[in-house]
Amino acid sequence: MRDLSIIIPAFNEEARIPVTLTSIADYLQTSNWDAEVIVVDDGSTDRTVGIVEAMTYRFDHLRIVRSPFNGGKGRAVRLGMLTGTGRRRLFLDADNSTDVSELDRLLAAAEAEPIEPAVVIGSIAHHRELVGRPQSALRRFMGRTGNRIIQRAVLPGIEDSQRGFKVFSGDAADRIFPKCRIDGWAFDVEALAIARAYGYHVLEVPVNWSHCEDSRVRAGSYLQTLGDVMRIRHDLRADNYHINEPA
Repeated sequence: MRDLSIIIPAFNEEARIPVTLTSIADYLQTSNWDAEVIVVDDGSTDRTVGIVEAMTYRFDHLRIVRSPFNGGKGRAVRLGMLTGTGRRRLFLDADNSTDVSELDRLLAAAEAEPIEPAVVIGSIAHHRELVGRPQSALRRFMGRTGNRIIQRAVLPGIEDSQRGFKVFSGDAADRIFPKCRIDGWAFDVEALAIARAYGYHVLEVPVNWSHCEDSRVRAGSYLQTLGDVMRIRHDLRADNYHINEPA
């Protein structure tokens, strides 16, 4: 088992993933992590796979998990989390909106906790000074509104549940992600809700983040996400995740 698995879900990321992989390679070169990097190609039709393969020389352990079709970000992250062997498993977005070096900030905050958190998530909820490039006013409004609904429905107290920078302990990942079903944008809401249902400590930590202009989230995605949140709420209440069954 390695110290760290870094999971990157990727769909048609030929323009953005070189910067992300270069940043990760530089970070690992100056750290003491025994790490693996897993790029989950979600059915890309561009040169994403070829570009990743051409950069393997920068890493001790870089591999590609390929899906024959575009199954959604949630499915890609799930594949990566269950493929990884790290004691800690970080997923981050292929657009490098939060740099991998922010992992140090998350782990430092985790070490200061009286109870070690099994899940640590990046957040920009109350630290706008850490936002390098903000979203449009409309996206910010929709995001705030959606998060209020998410908190009331399934995740009270978590102010920013959908930032693409989260680290799970290996044990928590192996327990949580086999239960996950959401393939769309609400996948991380589901993962956090299952973590809470299991009684895991989830810690929210401010991180540096910049909006990417080529965001794949469209206006209709917000409505789909909220529909999935209601589904998660129902499944939790009905114990459709079988949280209460013996291990």
